[in-house]
Amino acid sequence: MKNNSSLIYNFFLVVGDVLALVLAFVGAYLIRAHVNAAPVAHTVHIKTYLDVFVALLPFWIILFALIGLYNSTIYEKRFNELGLLLTGSFIGMLFVVFWNYLSLTPILPAKLVPIYGFGLAFVFLVIFRNFARLIRTRLFTYRIGLNRVLIIGNTVMSGELVNSLFDSRRYGYEVLAVVGGKQVTSKHPGVSLYNRFREAIEKINAPINTIVQTELYADEARNREILEYAQTNHIAYRFVPGNTELFVGNIDVELFRNSVPVIAVHQTALIGWGRIVKRLFDLLVGGVLLIVTSPFILVVAIAELFNGGEVFFRQTRLTRFNDEFRVFKFRTLKKAYNNLSPEDGFTKMGKPELIKQYRENGDQIPNDPRFSKLGNFLRRSSLDELPQLFNIVRGDISLVGPRPLVPQELSLYEKRHTILSVKSGLTGLAQVSGRKSISFEERRKLDLYYVQNWTFWLDLIIIAKTIRVILEGS
Repeated sequence: MKNNSSLIYNFFLVVGDVLALVLAFVGAYLIRAHVNAAPVAHTVHIKTYLDVFVALLPFWIILFALIGLYNSTIYEKRFNELGLLLTGSFIGMLFVVFWNYLSLTPILPAKLVPIYGFGLAFVFLVIFRNFARLIRTRLFTYRIGLNRVLIIGNTVMSGELVNSLFDSRRYGYEVLAVVGGKQVTSKHPGVSLYNRFREAIEKINAPINTIVQTELYADEARNREILEYAQTNHIAYRFVPGNTELFVGNIDVELFRNSVPVIAVHQTALIGWGRIVKRLFDLLVGGVLLIVTSPFILVVAIAELFNGGEVFFRQTRLTRFNDEFRVFKFRTLKKAYNNLSPEDGFTKMGKPELIKQYRENGDQIPNDPRFSKLGNFLRRSSLDELPQLFNIVRGDISLVGPRPLVPQELSLYEKRHTILSVKSGLTGLAQVSGRKSISFEERRKLDLYYVQNWTFWLDLIIIAKTIRVILEGS
């Protein structure tokens, strides 16, 4: 009952990566030796060049495997895959250069060959992997290579799994049945529902590739029966813990007093050296941005003076460890409503009916009458956020993190202590996932995900997406 589709897909990825690398370095040789008119430093026959390069290919593929380019978890993470392909191509190129340095006879006709090879390798690898992903998705539509799943557990999570995995053409999963009870609710009534595990096994007329258990039974024999069946029939087994919040973020498995295996669950993945690297990155990038944007800050400040009223909007916000700080932004509200809460501002203008609309619409309404014309421009262009670079350099906030909120807002959220385990940020996952078009609750869930799954690479992705959002003006 094993599913070999992932293994076959990995095999074709390896073959494709080999072909992409060979084509890249053959192309690099031809470009430098025959297209570029400049004389080459060494006359290297293409057969000698290819013999050495082919000998190095196994090390390159092993490198790709070590950095995770053949892990099943990478297939749907395109940004991560792009980053790893870039890293793998660069390290492989350095390996070729190092081999050329150690070789008694030159293997490269010119210094530019590995540079050309690096660029072509990255492009060809990206093209091939997208093509492979397209073919695999197309095969899913014909029910080829699907991972057939049996879900066990009378929990809400069982229903959520059915709903999230139902689009087999996209995810490559097919839910065969659910062993559960009344708590299992699904948008797809076509999924079979059974009360007992043995009953499901006897009636399911299809091979099972994965068993996902969302509930541990009080009767240990039932749990053992499920696990032993999976192991005996070589079926992948997954368990979803009842308290899923314990198993997100940074997890370590260690021996307590050198004898008892325990799972250490950290509140956030941003610990240790990660905090030091993040702070150094904030100081470097934040400082450079502050210097580069200082002329814009000066121009906007002068425009604010001519617009009447205060230049800056100041407010007490929350950051890491529940610490309060004063956030600085350019004023976007009209003078009469500056430093007032939305409730007080709408009440003062005589439109208290807008308060409910404002809160239900994710803390925004179209053509908010409280904003000045200059303020609307600053908000659309995100120029109102520039003074927060001072907060970043001072260490109040980070470039990337949960949105800094006023204490009254965050006090309404029960998981606020987890969010406040890291510094707030100028931009964040919530801002690049829809800015204010998503609800308060959805934004907090994205903040929570960021805190528990932080990586430096995730920060770089968010910064890249922030630049795109600003340029698009959304």
